[in-house]
Amino acid sequence: MCGIVGYIGKREALGFLLEGLKNLEYRGYDSSGVALISSGEPRVVIRKEQGKIRELEALIAQQPVPSAFLGIAHTRWATHGAPCRRNSHPHSNADETIAVVHNGIIENYQSLRTSLVRKGYKFVSDTDTEVVVHLIAQYFQGDLVQAVRQAIRELKGAFAFGVVSSKDPSLLVAARVGSPLVIGVGNGENFIASDVPAILKYTRRVIYLKDGEMAVLRKNGVEVTSFDGRKVPCKIATVTFKMDAAQKQGYAHFMLKEIHEQPEVLSRIFSGRIKAGRVVLEGLGLTDKALKAFDRIKIVACGTAYHAGLAGRYIIEELARIPVEVDVSSEFRYRSPIVDKKTLLIAVSQSGETADTLAAVREAKSKGATIIAICNVIGSSLTREADGVLYTYAGPEIGVASTKAYTAQLAVFYLLALKLAGIHGALAPKQRALLVKELQLIPALIGKFLKKNAAVAQIAGNHAHYGCFLYLGRNVNYPSALEGALKLKEISYIPAEGYAAGEMKHGPIALIDEYRGVVCIAPRTETYEKMVSNIQEILARKGKVIVIATEGDEEIRAHAAEVIHVPATHPLLTPLTVIIPLQLLAYHVAVNRGCDVDQPRNLAKSVTVE
Repeated sequence: MCGIVGYIGKREALGFLLEGLKNLEYRGYDSSGVALISSGEPRVVIRKEQGKIRELEALIAQQPVPSAFLGIAHTRWATHGAPCRRNSHPHSNADETIAVVHNGIIENYQSLRTSLVRKGYKFVSDTDTEVVVHLIAQYFQGDLVQAVRQAIRELKGAFAFGVVSSKDPSLLVAARVGSPLVIGVGNGENFIASDVPAILKYTRRVIYLKDGEMAVLRKNGVEVTSFDGRKVPCKIATVTFKMDAAQKQGYAHFMLKEIHEQPEVLSRIFSGRIKAGRVVLEGLGLTDKALKAFDRIKIVACGTAYHAGLAGRYIIEELARIPVEVDVSSEFRYRSPIVDKKTLLIAVSQSGETADTLAAVREAKSKGATIIAICNVIGSSLTREADGVLYTYAGPEIGVASTKAYTAQLAVFYLLALKLAGIHGALAPKQRALLVKELQLIPALIGKFLKKNAAVAQIAGNHAHYGCFLYLGRNVNYPSALEGALKLKEISYIPAEGYAAGEMKHGPIALIDEYRGVVCIAPRTETYEKMVSNIQEILARKGKVIVIATEGDEEIRAHAAEVIHVPATHPLLTPLTVIIPLQLLAYHVAVNRGCDVDQPRNLAKSVTVE
């Protein structure tokens, strides 16, 4: 979940390293640090500091570093050890001749640490990472690559790391198992990074390092090998998205920018996959005959992607009439899931590196399931392990709280459900054509609604002082309630819970009073009257209600003073419209409370540890 960057080449390393860290700060921001190899310096030059990268920059301004053309850097999301300077990366060996930056978890670090202490190695941090640098030092006999290779043999867990040494200043070593690492290929310079935005300004040519691979970077070349030393042919890919996709472009926050990008993202998904009224899913990797043979579908995902999966269950079962189960990835393999060759498992992940989802996929594959990935990142671990991939093409999402990735995942579920409905003959052609047409109108409807941003901001301001919130939805919008609540608690730190509205009187109604905000998702669907009854029950207990309703529904104002109207669409498609005000509501509440919207406390964008 941490961010790694590294550089070797012809330019001053420090400037790139700091810039790269800023582009990866969404991956973790508890602390940060740099390690530089400077000509004539017998030791690695290290500067690190608790807090955000600006704190590191302030430290370097007070304690300048010498000129260097080789270095590594890190921005941390704490796992082992509290956020503080001594636990910050990079970590070095005793004589400060080797430095390591690491993303992931070394599962056997405690036994390794005990063994190293017995041999006389002294530890100065609480981290699992420090065992890596001491292991490398133990094996170092003048050949850094060989020392790294020997150290790796003792490690268990998930990791990506970069290693440099003042005793071997002509190379940068990188390796990965289970955590993402990208190699940037330049002209007389080469790079490593946890994610593409860190290096995009300098090169579009990248190598996606695979599990069990090491890379040795020199100024004029990159060599990739397996951990046992065999040379591996590597494919250089070209990144297509533009640098400004990872910039704010005048918006106050990345989250607000990414909310406003959703019409464009959805248009791109639909225009590329709806041809002459037909759904075409390139990358699915399965024939219609193969798809028809599955007798059940399982969906695994975490967080926001899990909520997209829950909505996907409603959509697929409604349209294709196939039984669907949805699991939180972290629980899937611990309940002995019933999976066989007739099971289609759909794994959903924005990054494609979510450790729990990857573990669930491997469990399902071992039982014979076929895997389809819904993912945003080309070349990610999930896409390489899946039998077929449906990319969301949402572009880089920098805000830690997911917005456009969620609607993109929903869009792909609608397309997949329509495809399955056609294969199974579960939906009349006219009904299918109507839904496809309505789906294509959604981007314009969302664009129209986004012009009401100021109205949502005003309602958010009226409710920003409440200490807790309840979100209620029914049927296909029960997942919308869960996602709306998650957005609010992620970025505003207000306790918020999403519930199926029919469950309110089975417990949650005890929470309703004049100090709680209640968001009721009540578009014109078959459950509309039921939601109105729920609103009445809340008002009778002095709850403060915000209603998300369909445009033209003025009757709802008789039940609630504060109403946010969304454009009318087919009832099954309403999750795509109601989520926009829920995202904006969370955003504006957080802004009103002075919260760090893009980098909320304790969170990181890509969860690469279990």
